[in-house]
Amino acid sequence: MKPAALWYFESINLYKVLCPVKLKADEGQHTYLNYKKDDLIYFENQDADSIYFVAKGRVKIFYRSATHEEVVKSILSSGEIFGELALAEEQTRSDYAQAIDNDTVICVWKLDDIKNLLLDDKELSFKLVKLMGLKLFKMQRKVDLLLFKDTRTRVTEFLKDAAEWKGKKVGTETLIMTPLTHGDIAKLIGLSRQSVSTILNDLKEENQIYFDRKRILIRNLETLM
Repeated sequence: MKPAALWYFESINLYKVLCPVKLKADEGQHTYLNYKKDDLIYFENQDADSIYFVAKGRVKIFYRSATHEEVVKSILSSGEIFGELALAEEQTRSDYAQAIDNDTVICVWKLDDIKNLLLDDKELSFKLVKLMGLKLFKMQRKVDLLLFKDTRTRVTEFLKDAAEWKGKKVGTETLIMTPLTHGDIAKLIGLSRQSVSTILNDLKEENQIYFDRKRILIRNLETLM
């Protein structure tokens, strides 16, 4: 996979490795917490003493700008990890994590427990280091899009990145099953919801894509622009 495809989607599902209780010895090492829409999972300046995995639903990671505007860093879905900077000696949180959906379920590992596990499991340690590296690629990709691309290109590049990781080939077309709304996409690429909707509808009118509430179908990934 090209680094360009990593700015939004994670490529390693550590939740499947860490959160299901497979052995009795694992019981009690992690807990599941339920959240409703808009509930904060953690907040800025809170002690960074845990790592989190999305078991169900979606989670928004964001921070407040100097003018108190909300800046969305990522939107995560089932299987994805967040709060992992605690492993890099982050003492307090520098952002917020908030449930997007009702009945969001989070698997929580205390930092000391996961550190002990990583000491005993070199393969898991490697996967986690790789994941953190991929997140750096992802954030750089996002910065490049926000700083150097026009509005339409931001949307088409987002679609290409989504197709690169989440897409499934259907003949010459690419199908992306996505829980993201137009508003979600807008927050991720720094546009208004109206702008994203207009551009997506333009692409649909041009027969470059088709979309509904749960999927996006790209007619030809190579010619999408």
